[in-house]
Amino acid sequence: MKKIKKVNTKKKTFGVCMSLVAMSFMLLCACSNGADSAENKDRLNGQNAAGSEAESPVNTQGSAIEISIVSEKETETTVVATLAAVKTDSTMQGPGQEIPAGPGIAVETEGAGIVAPGASGGDIKTKNGYADKSEIGINSAWKYADFSVINSGKAIMYTAKTNRKDKIVAVNAGHGTKGGASQKTYSHPDKTGKVTGGTNANGAVMSMCVSSGMTFKDGTPEAKVTLKMAQILRDKLLNAGYDVLMIRDGEDVQLDNVGRTVIANNTADIHIALHWDGDGLDKIKGVFYMSVPDGLKNMEPVKTYWQQHERLGDALIKGLETEIEGIKVWNCSGHGQLDTDLTQTSYSTIPSVDIELGNQCSDHSDAMLNREADGILRGIDFFFSN
Repeated sequence: MKKIKKVNTKKKTFGVCMSLVAMSFMLLCACSNGADSAENKDRLNGQNAAGSEAESPVNTQGSAIEISIVSEKETETTVVATLAAVKTDSTMQGPGQEIPAGPGIAVETEGAGIVAPGASGGDIKTKNGYADKSEIGINSAWKYADFSVINSGKAIMYTAKTNRKDKIVAVNAGHGTKGGASQKTYSHPDKTGKVTGGTNANGAVMSMCVSSGMTFKDGTPEAKVTLKMAQILRDKLLNAGYDVLMIRDGEDVQLDNVGRTVIANNTADIHIALHWDGDGLDKIKGVFYMSVPDGLKNMEPVKTYWQQHERLGDALIKGLETEIEGIKVWNCSGHGQLDTDLTQTSYSTIPSVDIELGNQCSDHSDAMLNREADGILRGIDFFFSN
């Protein structure tokens, strides 16, 4: 038996009743083949239009459907609808069937089979108004949006259902943009050249939109592993009460590094890009994050935010060390740091970091990804607790 329920609509019940009547009638049409519509209307009209405690069971031959309006208390109405799908001459649709939610009625489903539009995650929205599984594209009015070249894709917002922290974490699965390596964006918003080398050469004014990533020693593309890691991390964050903006939630997203960053800037509290380093070594190097080189620290928006970027990176390294005993950390520019001029941090206006979870020799089994996700989650907790 599926239960659909909504509580605490703060309107007088006339509109609620009418919406429920319409919803009930549509469901009856779907579940009963050739049912007498006049008879159905008579049954529905048995509801108390004032919304006082009145019960109007509606049932058709071959289907068990109950609709009840109960317990109006001043401005608060509780609506309970119980649907039981029983074999009928007609067949109900499977997962994804839509039922209309009228004024003041949102629908929450338990189990698969019937889904109300926009009802995934119930009525929960992020603090900036995004519903669960909202698709978010780049807004041309957002700062730095005009620097993006590949921007037809959408990020996906997920909302936590319990233990809500009202914090939004942008999780960016590195790479995964078809055609991204053949197009370029400005390396910096002031159109100066790179101050360090890397995927793009030192001095490069234009940088690759999105590189294709490296390949692990076992032949697995980095983009595949970063996506799996992002999905594991997403689920852990949601369970911990964080809302999650998934920058890439599938094999491909048509968003370049500038576009990804601009969306994160305007919808999230922090931005974490997941990567493994393609250093060409035949040994495990360890985890680290891309810290900000001195040559960028006087360029805006880096000048304003670089300390927050590094505080986030330090927290993630601490979280990984806390959760994974003996994890190897690579120390170059500092503990778990490598100074690198990234497009991401060059355009970021929220705490933002590229975390490198190893290199092409690293273990990327599901078990290890889960442990690393636990470490990142712990690091995020550290960041927000300070």
